[in-house]
Amino acid sequence: MDDNSLAHSRWQCQYHIVFIPKYRRKTMYGQVREDVREIIKTLCGYKKTEIIEGAVCVDHVHLCVSMPPKYSVSDFVGYLKGKSALMLFDKHPEMGSKFNRHFWARGYYVATVGNVSEEAIRKYIREQEDEDKREDRALG
Repeated sequence: MDDNSLAHSRWQCQYHIVFIPKYRRKTMYGQVREDVREIIKTLCGYKKTEIIEGAVCVDHVHLCVSMPPKYSVSDFVGYLKGKSALMLFDKHPEMGSKFNRHFWARGYYVATVGNVSEEAIRKYIREQEDEDKREDRALG
């Protein structure tokens, strides 16, 4: 069991998230790269989301995060991309014109990261059903 908990739940929710700049531009060099890294760390901290591993590459961002189940992945990624773009344009106004304030591409990639395989979960559920049947026979 993981140590993460909310008021009435214990959880372990990890995701691998990848997103890219608009048109897959190779724009994240030098100071911009450092700023993107710091902005993402800050925004994840605001949402109580732990960055397990992360990399800001010249044309994409990889994150492995552990986040509370009260947030949907799509809302979190939208928040992260939206706020980071605004913060980045504040620090680097030369990156976007007054009317073109798009930094990230529309989509993203996400996959769950688990410590248990699908087959292990299926086996566990089957064993629970078998145990219930044994208890019913013992009681009845």
